[in-house]
Amino acid sequence: METNNTPLLLHSSKAEEEAKPEQPVVTRYWNDFSDESNRLWRIAGPAIFTAICQYSLGALTQTFAGLLSDVDLAAVAVENSVIAGFAFGFMLGMGSALETLCGQAFGAGQINMLGVYMQRSWVILLTTACLLIPVYIYSPPLLVLVGQSEEISQAAGKFAIWMIPQLFAYAVNFPIQKFLQAQRKLAVMAWVSAIVLVIHAFFSWLLIMKLKWGLVGAAITLNGSWWLVVLGQFIYIVYTKCDGAWSGFSWLAFTNLWGFIKLSLASAVMLCLEFWYLMLLIVITGRLDNPLIPVDAVSICMNIQGWDAMIAIGFNAAISVRVSNELGAGNARLAKVAVVVVSTTCMAIGVVCFAIVLATRDYFPYLFTTSEPVAKETTRLAIMLAFTVLLNGLQPVLSGVAVGAGWQTLVAYINIGSYYLVGLPLGILFGFTFGFGAEGIWGGMLGGICLQTIILIGVTSARNWAKEAEEAENRVKRWGGSAAEKH
Repeated sequence: METNNTPLLLHSSKAEEEAKPEQPVVTRYWNDFSDESNRLWRIAGPAIFTAICQYSLGALTQTFAGLLSDVDLAAVAVENSVIAGFAFGFMLGMGSALETLCGQAFGAGQINMLGVYMQRSWVILLTTACLLIPVYIYSPPLLVLVGQSEEISQAAGKFAIWMIPQLFAYAVNFPIQKFLQAQRKLAVMAWVSAIVLVIHAFFSWLLIMKLKWGLVGAAITLNGSWWLVVLGQFIYIVYTKCDGAWSGFSWLAFTNLWGFIKLSLASAVMLCLEFWYLMLLIVITGRLDNPLIPVDAVSICMNIQGWDAMIAIGFNAAISVRVSNELGAGNARLAKVAVVVVSTTCMAIGVVCFAIVLATRDYFPYLFTTSEPVAKETTRLAIMLAFTVLLNGLQPVLSGVAVGAGWQTLVAYINIGSYYLVGLPLGILFGFTFGFGAEGIWGGMLGGICLQTIILIGVTSARNWAKEAEEAENRVKRWGGSAAEKH
């Protein structure tokens, strides 16, 4: 079996610690915190940059569509947030099974299994993409069902059909990204995403504005950009072999698929329940009497929250990599240190973002609207937005810990209870029954996020990390041991 020196560093950390002279407790904890913070930022920095670049692809397309007409803007916005958002959440969740398996296999030194895991995920996600095609084809009646107007639903449905190639780009891209993240090869993802974003901006202007191709040009550019991301990353993998993690296509990709499907589905349910939760805020707000102003205000707040979420996604990826690598290497103590460091770091960032939102709540709405009623409603909702970005500092990180450790099924049950049995009913109760409107809806749903965060803190704190390391070792043997020997 091929090996790599990189994961051996994880194993050697135990021996190095034993060889070090005894240090004062405070000094040892500070050194651990400093070293782990270093490792964390080397992963989180490029991951945040990549997330922002890829988020900007759809945002730029939406901006150019807004220069065409109100209907075109609505078509792209609804397709991006509802249709593609639904597919994005589900495919990202399915692909997140690789964060557990690739990360722990890398930490355990079974490098050559990473490529096999990625190919298994391709098989499952490409099949899932085929099953999701009807959502795109029949999106107009589905959009009408959730409260969109007939005109917008028809326009968004037409654009959705043109965007089916993006669905298959998601299916190939997410496994590639988890494969590279597990090996901490995030710089290539950042470079590819940055280059594609520049290309995307130029061709969006050329096709949509200069050549007047309208939404057809928007679809060509957005589809093409996502496939360029996939192609750039795959060329890197094939050319470098990723230090033995990629050795070509293998029939092992079709073995043990059922177990892989179960873990993928658990990951998908866990992430989708989170990803779709705040999306429901706009849908439910649209059911209020005279919903235009509150829907516009919530949309502005969700735009701010979306950019803030890119930071959370970067740290989510970083802690998932750190926990899975260390547990795979049998380093239970370092896995626990990683959780403490990332939680502290992200809470500090969350507090800063909380303060910025509150300090600018009378001003930032005017960056998005010239309507005085919408701006005032946005200012009122800014308090809810502030608490949401504060929780963004910790909640996604705890989900990343769960993915890295392989607790997807447990967290899926926690999400169902916290979000959909508590938060959603509370939001409807406060918003409609008690008449608090958009603030009541958001406040109730925020209660669900608080409950989920508290439960995850308890679960993470109560875990026996030495036992988690043993479970990771057993998982690596169960999923890759025998196959790796045959490879």
